[in-house]
Amino acid sequence: MRVHYPRTPHLPWSPGATSDDVRAGGLAGLVGREVVVTEKLDGENTTMYPDGLHARSLDSGHHPSRAWVKALHGRIARAIPPGWRVCGENLHARHSIGYRDLESWFYAFSVWDGDHCLDWDRTVRFTRRLGVPVPRVLWRGTFDERALRALRPDTSRQEGYVVRTVEGFRREEFAHRVAKWVRPGHVQTDQHWMLAPVVENGLGPAAALWEVRSGAGPDVSALLTAMGMTTGDLRGPAAAGPAAERAGAAVADASARLDLLGRSGDARLAGVLAALLHGTHRAWLAPRLVAPLGMPLARRVADLVELHAVLHRRFPDEARRTGLVRLAVAADLGVLHAVAAAVLAGRDDGDAAEAREQVDWSELHAEEAGLLGEAPLRPLRAGLRRALRGRAPGAAGEEGRPGAVGAGQTGEEGDPEAADRCWAEAREAYALGRIATAEEALAFSWRWRSGDFPRLVITVGPSGSGKSTFARNLPGTDAVVSLDDLRQARGSRADQRANPEILREGLHRLDTLLAGGGTVVWDATALNKHQRSLVHAVARRRDALTTHAVMLVPDDVLTRRNADRAHRVPPEVLTAQLHRFSPPYPGEAHRTWYIGSEGDVRDVAGALDGEEE
Repeated sequence: MRVHYPRTPHLPWSPGATSDDVRAGGLAGLVGREVVVTEKLDGENTTMYPDGLHARSLDSGHHPSRAWVKALHGRIARAIPPGWRVCGENLHARHSIGYRDLESWFYAFSVWDGDHCLDWDRTVRFTRRLGVPVPRVLWRGTFDERALRALRPDTSRQEGYVVRTVEGFRREEFAHRVAKWVRPGHVQTDQHWMLAPVVENGLGPAAALWEVRSGAGPDVSALLTAMGMTTGDLRGPAAAGPAAERAGAAVADASARLDLLGRSGDARLAGVLAALLHGTHRAWLAPRLVAPLGMPLARRVADLVELHAVLHRRFPDEARRTGLVRLAVAADLGVLHAVAAAVLAGRDDGDAAEAREQVDWSELHAEEAGLLGEAPLRPLRAGLRRALRGRAPGAAGEEGRPGAVGAGQTGEEGDPEAADRCWAEAREAYALGRIATAEEALAFSWRWRSGDFPRLVITVGPSGSGKSTFARNLPGTDAVVSLDDLRQARGSRADQRANPEILREGLHRLDTLLAGGGTVVWDATALNKHQRSLVHAVARRRDALTTHAVMLVPDDVLTRRNADRAHRVPPEVLTAQLHRFSPPYPGEAHRTWYIGSEGDVRDVAGALDGEEE
């Protein structure tokens, strides 16, 4: 059934309301509720269904400005469930405002399941999986009329803003849960846009990323531009011969394989970018991608870039399922296999043939084990979460963040960290074949449900990445073991001659502190797996919950910080650290926090609650 989008009432202080516009009869439906304020975009209201689309009018006919959005609909319609519809703004043609830097020519602003409008956070997750962006968020919080009246849109390039409740609502509640502010004299053209020649709005570099998310064919040059890179940044096989040509072959092959898998949104983009960048150094790549992609997607792409090579090597069949489950904790196995096969495209040497055979064999095992889906561990995770929540109430907090790590009503004492520990232990037991169901996971993890174990946070990153600052500011910390402080106690932080003795002293102190319980931070570079393994050995002996705090800071920022530090490291030492830096993967500790340049946790892997990994 086709449904036209309701007319959005104007807020009482909207200067753009005309005599024939709908005005809000009151704000009672917003007062006391959490609301989100998004930019109002100047386009054509468009509704998409699994089997068609229309503009605001149900009988809207053809117009040249609708050709592009019809092509987009052709790519994403299969991912819209029956009975659902996606409402948004078609911005292909310029109306009264000319845009120059759009992320897409279509922005979704609401998703409906029948007569129910999804809550905002679920809307964002769903549309991102489709591969379409949402309008820019200008403000979010409990409804505050003064704060909203204080918003000052740039009326030369913004039509206004829309306010809606974060929670979902039914269609009959629309007029009380959504309202808009429109600039005065919004329509500033002499001729209606539909009667004039189509003038395209401008797209920005990020549009290439959203095109890939939505299923379009990748454009290598545009993708590199979107990430602030050139073909000169490609390394390894992709850089051999004409770099763009070799990269294009890998990207095209990955795109086709991902389509066969049914991957869309960030999963599809991650696979395409990993195929494009597969020869780059992961530790260099991850922080560089944070700005254009955001931390969650940046670290996933970087992990795929390095992990795919694991599938090129022989692996004992008797241990393959365990290895694949562990890989599934770190990456989407379907995407990982697609990348591993795609980077071999066009190669006909013996090594490539052997690698191709290993990828095919691994994929068969992964399919047989049910691990090629987007989130194969989701049923186990969701079942354990329900089981733990059913046992005892707990305190909710922000998902996976320090001070409220793990979040949710879990654990017998309401300790969310206990829930994360139970999930980590259940994952490993599942990999080893010791458990198969959530009920078995609950029984297996009984010893950790009380939260009666010490906590260890291991900072990971080169000099100047903010490890010590993060350690000092981490809430709930009982002690910090700093190797720099131990060197300073011997006379000089820069004196590396006694490193073996310093390390032994630090590990002994860590062991003593963990034996006493509480939360301890290990403040050292911990650049590679071997260095971290020494710390993990102590943690295992004391049965501690381990969390990696991985600092992903771009090289140029580290260099600049180092120049301003009171205790600078020689430039050649920092260069050597960057060369050796191998960040841990998800699953190497019970949990992983990813920290950006500002010292804040921007992504979490391994928490029982939160986004699916």
